[in-house]
Amino acid sequence: MSRLRMMPVALMFAMVLTSWSNLSSAADKNVLIRVQSVIPNSADEIVMLKDFAENVSALTNGTVTIEVLTQGAVVDARGTLEAVDKGLIEGGFAWTHYWSGYHPAAMLFGSPVAGAGVGIDNIAWVSWYMYGGGRELYDQLWVEMDMNVKGLMLQPMGPEALGWFKEPINSMDDMRNLRFRTPPGIPGQTYKDIGVAAVAMIGGDILPALEKGVIDAAEWCCPKPDMVMGFHKVLKHYYLQGLHQVVVNADLYVNGDVWKSMSAHQQRAMNVAADASLMRSISYRIYENGKALQELTDDHGVVLHDTPADYFVEYMAAANATLEKNSKENAFFKKVWDSQKAFAKVAVPFWAGAQKSNASLGGAYADALKKQ
Repeated sequence: MSRLRMMPVALMFAMVLTSWSNLSSAADKNVLIRVQSVIPNSADEIVMLKDFAENVSALTNGTVTIEVLTQGAVVDARGTLEAVDKGLIEGGFAWTHYWSGYHPAAMLFGSPVAGAGVGIDNIAWVSWYMYGGGRELYDQLWVEMDMNVKGLMLQPMGPEALGWFKEPINSMDDMRNLRFRTPPGIPGQTYKDIGVAAVAMIGGDILPALEKGVIDAAEWCCPKPDMVMGFHKVLKHYYLQGLHQVVVNADLYVNGDVWKSMSAHQQRAMNVAADASLMRSISYRIYENGKALQELTDDHGVVLHDTPADYFVEYMAAANATLEKNSKENAFFKKVWDSQKAFAKVAVPFWAGAQKSNASLGGAYADALKKQ
């Protein structure tokens, strides 16, 4: 068939697609989703949340609007999930492990402690989530928690830094002398299990607590978010390598009734934008954290240290004990962890082995930069 004879067919196909898109858009009702975050709007995570919101608007021809509220605009940060469940706000933004008090398996989605004990990093976790059965289990989590919520995974981060300290630490004994801000849930509890005075608090409370001496040291995330939080104004000793949140994921919660009121087209657009956010967030983080680390060390007097070796031994042992304990006590926790272990058995040997050469090359390059 000649190209000229093909043209009307191609044009007709394009017209059908355009008509379908217009019909879908015409059938879509306007939806406003007010999202309250558990962190200040100055935080770096909000940059990517707004990026997601812009993509949703574009994909739905402006029929779905996501408005990011200030922290505490409607309810206290700790009440964010319940407020979404009850419909007081249409959406919330936090990290899944914040809700471990409702169900311990929330940790395996938001912050699988020590890489779920099997070496899963943030990229491998996304692979499990998208292709290893994680997404279906994530949807089931909200049913297990009895929450009228549709969750959308948006922002994989990590590996997170061990944290910030006033003075260098040379061993776990030094850490045990400090009041240390840790994440809520199992990652923080694991610190307590090895004798660290772990204090859980939301992001906006950390810097004031450091300034007032309520806590002596703190972790939050990574160089860019940590710098935005302003920890370098109080503490100057920074340790990059940590195990408590090798993987950490921020997600969006949409009230279930609001989600069901949306058209199939709008729901698909939200899901597509969420999946895109997974890669966009990882890409954004690598470069932004690199720039921030350079600024922290070059311009703000931050001293970068390697984490003491005994930390890894003690924390890993405690993490595995915690994972085993929760697996024995909760059937859904076991189901999720078994899924991650099955995935890791196949994927981690490849992924860890493939990264060794590049990690060695990158480490050599970083060492060479220090000598310049």
